[in-house]
Amino acid sequence: MNTFRGTDGRHLEMTNCGTAVFVDVLVLAVSTLAREPWDFRFAALLTLQDQNVMGRGVVGFGLAELDWGDAPQERAAAKGFLLRVLDLALSRHRWDELTYEPARAEGYSRTYRAMVEAFDPETAGAETAVRTAAGPGGLPGPNQAAMASCTAHRVLDALPFWEGCVFCTGGVSATNGGPAR
Repeated sequence: MNTFRGTDGRHLEMTNCGTAVFVDVLVLAVSTLAREPWDFRFAALLTLQDQNVMGRGVVGFGLAELDWGDAPQERAAAKGFLLRVLDLALSRHRWDELTYEPARAEGYSRTYRAMVEAFDPETAGAETAVRTAAGPGGLPGPNQAAMASCTAHRVLDALPFWEGCVFCTGGVSATNGGPAR
């Protein structure tokens, strides 16, 4: 089981397949919306949830582990971005390109959105101050942001960690019109 943690004991626990689907739909959304440095760092964190590379049952992170920024406006912008990513995923953005029906993705995304909505990045300040960039579960540093795009699947890829996006590492061909699992 993979766990994504919020606060007050809230968490989203998923099977390996459920996690793969959740990451797929979030990668489709984050790749469309990323514009600011924090956005690309969060995209890199999503690429680190790729179980084809990291291993099954070992991914996940806690919201309090992320570097939300130093100033209140930075933290609010980061949280707003994550909520927009989840809203875009919930709109089924590019799901028609998947060759499978992500049946539980909507429920996972709604649960995670509620966790993010309830999370206060201001309370994470003390925890993130002691974390190193790209520490276990933490947000990758600015030099590790996912800035490259996979031309085959039109999503941000895992550079500088490894070559390829979550769809490439899953052995997905782009010849069918888009990503698939």
